[in-house]
Amino acid sequence: MKVNIRFILALMVSAALLSCNKSDDTLTARTTAKAQTETVPAASSYAVALAGNAFVTNLPSGASEVITSNGLGNWTNANSVTSAYFRLGLTGTLKVGVRMKVPSGTSVIKVTVNGTAFTKTVTGNSYIDYNIDSINITSAGYVKVDLQGVSKTGSYFGDVSHILISGSATANSVTYANDATNYYWSRRGPSVHLGYTIPSGTTAEWFYNEVTVPAGEDKIGSYFMSNGFNGGYFGIQVNSATERRVLFSIWDPAVGKTSLVRKGTGVVDNAFGGEGTGGQSYLVFNWQAGTTYKFLTHVLPDGAGGTDFSSWIYTPETSSWRFIATWKQPNTTTYLGGLYSFLENFNDTKGYLGRSAQYSNAWIRSTAGVWTEITSAKFTADATATADQRRDYAGGIDSGTGRFFLKNCGFFSNYVNYNTTFTRTATGVAPTVNLTTLP
Repeated sequence: MKVNIRFILALMVSAALLSCNKSDDTLTARTTAKAQTETVPAASSYAVALAGNAFVTNLPSGASEVITSNGLGNWTNANSVTSAYFRLGLTGTLKVGVRMKVPSGTSVIKVTVNGTAFTKTVTGNSYIDYNIDSINITSAGYVKVDLQGVSKTGSYFGDVSHILISGSATANSVTYANDATNYYWSRRGPSVHLGYTIPSGTTAEWFYNEVTVPAGEDKIGSYFMSNGFNGGYFGIQVNSATERRVLFSIWDPAVGKTSLVRKGTGVVDNAFGGEGTGGQSYLVFNWQAGTTYKFLTHVLPDGAGGTDFSSWIYTPETSSWRFIATWKQPNTTTYLGGLYSFLENFNDTKGYLGRSAQYSNAWIRSTAGVWTEITSAKFTADATATADQRRDYAGGIDSGTGRFFLKNCGFFSNYVNYNTTFTRTATGVAPTVNLTTLP
């Protein structure tokens, strides 16, 4: 299985956003959201496109339901469930409908709105707006609409393009993905970041951080990036139900190509390309949720016009530091800068699943050999959030553990405002790493 890399390159310490895509070994830059949106119906009435706001959330074996640019297609299995999401800022009456067509005959469908089920008989081979029913919304937040087939006389249940909503609960502050040019990104969900500041006057050579993924938060498509910096990033990801990886990547400099200096046992290295190029290294490793992993990155000029980037991970399963790789950027003389962590989902079919991670005990070590603890972080989010396509993002300090946390996807309602800075309680205990004996 390939690993891909997505990059939103801009320093978080200068109020910009960073994010990476790991699905096809390409590097994609997306720093701004286009203003192009589909036409919105009259005030207090909205057509929510399934193309950007829905997922097949239950796909039985052998079923072929899929979300395309036209909405729900191949709807043949009565046990499949397709879920659409939108966020309401008000309470009150919510009227729900569907825009759909059937190939022939008659279909009976079940539409479930926040747990309340309705059935509807539909017919006609051109798109028709069908009113379903209304419910009372008692609290602001995300609403979930499930579609499921009951019976059909045609070859499939039908094609559904939009969920139609109106009523007093939609009078204003309705949030859903309406930028058709970016539906892929909105279905992936917002990427979220923690930006760390290096103290003024400090030249940082080493970056140490720890990541814990709580039990149940390790969904497929997740990348829990621990050590990000100008030029690359390092973290763990869930690639499939059977494979997990430790990923360390370095981009090419403005002039020249990044090259591999050495790599650890079992590490795979390759190049990536696209809107940006560089070197990628990963270790297939079955890391576990609930376990704390330690990450260490070293950035050092080589004295000949280049800079070497190296990373290690401490795995409690082996009670040892494991070397990933050293990559060399030519025509570059630098130390650590632009430190950050992030959390993203790189699988657009899994954007309805929530995920989170906790980041703790971050330190830098200067060229003078002095360890400095990082206790402050700025929470930011990518263009999916800043363009208000989705609001299921959060970050800050976990009240139970005192660690920084990041959370995204899952269409949870209590989001945290991005561009907020948080400060955790210092531990005061520097990492106990023997830098001279690292593999």
